[in-house]
Amino acid sequence: MKTNISNDMKRYNHLLKELDTVYHEMSLKLGLSDSAMIILYTICENGDSCLLQEICHQSGISKQTINSAIRKLEAEGIVRLEAADAKKKKVYLTQRGIELAESTAFKIIEAENDVFASWQKDDVEKYLALTEKFLSDLKERGKDI
Repeated sequence: MKTNISNDMKRYNHLLKELDTVYHEMSLKLGLSDSAMIILYTICENGDSCLLQEICHQSGISKQTINSAIRKLEAEGIVRLEAADAKKKKVYLTQRGIELAESTAFKIIEAENDVFASWQKDDVEKYLALTEKFLSDLKERGKDI
């Protein structure tokens, strides 16, 4: 079977994989699994708590993987779960979780912010706009697959 992947798409795929590798290496360096880092990061992005379904949605990771990682973090006293309503659960950082997030997820957030701060505002906007356009266009084409 022969595929016809353009050089631009190969380059794009390579960059995405490299980006994932950078985040993976930062997580390991900070002593966390990718799943644990994603959970802490997502909670930090949303304040001090986040709906469990939002963590799954924003991360793109399966509910089963997120639930497994949350159970481990809960056992370690990093997060606690509370019912948000009859069907939804909310994940909160404990005091220990806040301290861990400050020494891990917030370091990554700070590095990301530093990168964008070092770019010209127009370049940041162009990068984000083109990424949004690619995502939107790909979603639209994905409907026909």
